[in-house]
Amino acid sequence: MPAVMSRRRFITFVAAAAGLPLLLKAGGAQARPVRWDGTALGAPASIQLFHIDEAQARAAIAAGLQELKRLETIFSVYRADSSISKLNREGVLENAPDDFIVMLTRALSLAKISDGVYDPTIQPVWQTYFRHFTASSPDPAGPASRDLAAALALVDWRAVEVDAGRNRVSFARPGMGLTLNSGAQGYITDRVADVLRAHGFDRMLVDMGEPRALSAKPDGSAWRVGIANPADPSRAIVTLDVVDKCVSTSGGYGTLFDSAGTFTHLIDTRTGCTAPALLGVSVVADTGVVADGLSTAMLMAPAERRLAILKAAGGQKAIYVTPEGVVSTVEA
Repeated sequence: MPAVMSRRRFITFVAAAAGLPLLLKAGGAQARPVRWDGTALGAPASIQLFHIDEAQARAAIAAGLQELKRLETIFSVYRADSSISKLNREGVLENAPDDFIVMLTRALSLAKISDGVYDPTIQPVWQTYFRHFTASSPDPAGPASRDLAAALALVDWRAVEVDAGRNRVSFARPGMGLTLNSGAQGYITDRVADVLRAHGFDRMLVDMGEPRALSAKPDGSAWRVGIANPADPSRAIVTLDVVDKCVSTSGGYGTLFDSAGTFTHLIDTRTGCTAPALLGVSVVADTGVVADGLSTAMLMAPAERRLAILKAAGGQKAIYVTPEGVVSTVEA
């Protein structure tokens, strides 16, 4: 049975599409939405700008996509030529790009704050699940316990050695691996937003895997974010009003290894077990890089540690959604 590598989205900006009121005016002209849709690090991505000159908006989007392309050569685990793939393959990365050092430092800080609940060195365990479920006739019960134990022995964020002065990153033990997907999508969202802002745009939606709203809507009101119940993605069970915020959602349903939904891409670093498919958490923060990594940490953290992690990592709010439609909130 092949792995089910889905990328379903359970967060949307309400009324952010073409039907949104066009109230920005300049010289009698109306600002109109200009949109791009594609992928970033394997997840759906989009940019939406508002401007009276579509050509100018398209030029800004093109510059943003060049930044996306550059950053994917650093962070994408799906590209053999990326910086992170080279590190995982060789165990050392010389002349690491500055963006890689910044993002990795942030990830290791979050690992420390969360006591390893969030750990970017989880990649060997992820690979164990991936190899198992993409093999011919995999055991539906999952990987053998000995294989998971061997992979878990390679998970330790403290064994990542970062020499920022020399831009050098290395692993203390052979066989270790790194993923920055929980964080890098938010980081890319932030960087692309910076490029668009440098081109003169201040009202926009940027979503490179994690959606970020800059400023207010063209009519001056807040963007409305709808968070769906994973058991019924067609229905938003809670909405948020956001201005200059990023909202990141994590849930096991993002990527499923099996068609039954028993094994998901979010892995408990302490046990090697995966998170439930239909439990989700959305984190609100000022930036994408903060919200993105935190949403994973908050999903996996024990209830008694959630508030402390949220505060220490710079998050503002975490909203939990269960398959039964129950919503609970943690606020810093």
